[in-house]
Amino acid sequence: MSNPYFASGPCSKRPSWTLDALKNAAVGRSHRSALGKEKLLRAIQETKLILGIPENFLAGIMPASDTGAFEAALWSFLGARPVTVLVWESFSEGWATDVAKQLKLNPTILRADYGKLPDLAAVHWDNDVVFVANGTTSGVKIPNWDWIPADRKGLSFCDATSAAFAMPIDWTKVDVATFSWQKCLGGEAAHGMLVLSPRAVARLDSYDPPWPLPKIFRLKKGGKVNRAIFEGDTINTPSMLCVEDYLDALKWADGIGLDGLIRRSMANLDVVKAWVAKNDWIAFLADTPEIRSNTSVCLSVVSPEVRALPKEEQAKFLKGIAGEMGKRKAAYDMGSYKDAPPGFRFWCGPTITPEDVRAAVEELEKVYRGKIAAL
Repeated sequence: MSNPYFASGPCSKRPSWTLDALKNAAVGRSHRSALGKEKLLRAIQETKLILGIPENFLAGIMPASDTGAFEAALWSFLGARPVTVLVWESFSEGWATDVAKQLKLNPTILRADYGKLPDLAAVHWDNDVVFVANGTTSGVKIPNWDWIPADRKGLSFCDATSAAFAMPIDWTKVDVATFSWQKCLGGEAAHGMLVLSPRAVARLDSYDPPWPLPKIFRLKKGGKVNRAIFEGDTINTPSMLCVEDYLDALKWADGIGLDGLIRRSMANLDVVKAWVAKNDWIAFLADTPEIRSNTSVCLSVVSPEVRALPKEEQAKFLKGIAGEMGKRKAAYDMGSYKDAPPGFRFWCGPTITPEDVRAAVEELEKVYRGKIAAL
């Protein structure tokens, strides 16, 4: 039977995963015990190893998933320089709102509609720059890392939550990066990762923001970066069940290697590409092939029958299709994000297989044609 789990977070577990993967979890033990800290440090070290994060970068586990990790970065680092935020979907819009309305930094905001990217050549790198590597809600990714200069004066802040472990990351172009366990490796929710370059560490050591910092955002101790956080001494209590599950996912990922993980995800995208090419009623939301996400694959229904419906009726019709796919156990949670244009979104990260994707899109075609015939 094919795997019907296509949610974009928490994402599908690795193939052949069972609860038995958690049998050695340090439940009932303190995360500050020798055993607890050993597991947390191992999670950090193996993450760096698989992703090819340079030895002189710091990586640590943060509370509140990717959101908590990225918010901690924004609140801890910004304010030393002018800020530019790139916005092309809902999560990047959220970062722009926080920088403008919560931190009140009057950022330069470069926007693009869903399906498009802002003009990356227009970014001023005297500024700190905030962006997502992959727009999880729009299915649009950055095409490469060439637009980030090596001699930048500002820091690059990259929300990489649906890119890490499924897309190449040029760590020479990243100063602050975040991602969560629940995306590309199918880990459980509520834990984020924060990666800092030496340039970011130097900023943290030399700069104190003018606003109060909540405890879960505090990355410094005694006026300098708190390196214990990056050695497994987490700010608050992590779930040791989730830690064990992440270690299991890392073991699986290590057996495949980063290049293998990326190839798995690209193979899933290839299935969708071939299917879209054969069906004139469906299209990628992303404007051009080089910016199409290979993880959060977003699709639009472009048939005249659906486009003729009023906007509210379009959304209702497409939600009905997504609901029917769930009832048939063909694909769960494949509707578009609530703030995105109506359509479908399939998670196609490395824990999914091409056979899973092929079965899902073939069933989607049947459901769509049945619903259209009933209009």
